[in-house]
Amino acid sequence: MTSKLDQLKSMTTVVADTGDIDAIAKWRPEDATTNPSLLLKAAASEVYRPMLDKAIAEARRHGGSDAEQLTMATDMLAVLAGREILNLIPGVVSTEVDARLSFDTTGTLERARGLVELYDRQGVDTNRVLIKIASTWEGIRAAEQLEKEGIHCNLTLLFSFIQAAACAQAGAFLISPFVGRILDWHLANSGRDSYPAAEDPGVLSVTRIYNYFKANGFNTVVMGASFRNSGEIEMLAGCDRLTISPALLQELKDDQGDLPQQLSADSASSPDRFGAIDEKLFRWESNEDAMATEKLADGIRRFAADQIELENRVRQHAKAA
Repeated sequence: MTSKLDQLKSMTTVVADTGDIDAIAKWRPEDATTNPSLLLKAAASEVYRPMLDKAIAEARRHGGSDAEQLTMATDMLAVLAGREILNLIPGVVSTEVDARLSFDTTGTLERARGLVELYDRQGVDTNRVLIKIASTWEGIRAAEQLEKEGIHCNLTLLFSFIQAAACAQAGAFLISPFVGRILDWHLANSGRDSYPAAEDPGVLSVTRIYNYFKANGFNTVVMGASFRNSGEIEMLAGCDRLTISPALLQELKDDQGDLPQQLSADSASSPDRFGAIDEKLFRWESNEDAMATEKLADGIRRFAADQIELENRVRQHAKAA
């Protein structure tokens, strides 16, 4: 019997949910996805020191105000890390737009185009880069335009069905529904201390989205994210992609049990139907979903806080250099 990880890879594209170069080199996933939280942790390691030095040097050459140089340095660090990751994997890497632009379509477009330009300058095939954007109304509109320009997007911080449906209608390349954070909210608000994997609210959310997309011919890739345990992953075996932390990858590798496929495009069916989603419908449906509203706001705040901390670390390193 092969490991559950090997069985999972036969039916789902496995993505490494880490910015740690050593971990990616060890696990050799198909794709990798990063965010400010992961980059912040990774930037504390010696492996990232040369990238940090180069990012700061590039920002100084670029010139501009201190704020503009700091923005350039953090974006360049993300790009240099992404380039290094792409040297280790065959697929794509996701790089995130500053979460403080989550409600600014124009600002998101400018920052996303800038990231792609930086990748291009580093000699990276930009078809191997996904731009991560929060699944706000403004973020989805930015992704819609970027996709028309040939820049593929990963819509992150996705917690509700209306977010997913709007992303699909906008032609987003990929969405990242956050399984574990959905579970966190239900545990905090239901009075329960656990859910069986088959009843896990995050698992049920992704299953519903996956079946809706496949039954209605949407090409948007569904990538489950933010897992709290391997049971959630097992219940989504067969999903297009799953982004998994190194700890859970190890757990799946060590488990020699059978892993049945749970999701399949061939058998997908869905009772859900949506006409064109406009801003009023999107905001109303979002408002009606307390979990999604709270977790989206919390996720944006957390990513923004980590971005600020990353900037502080870059600023301190620049002063010491």
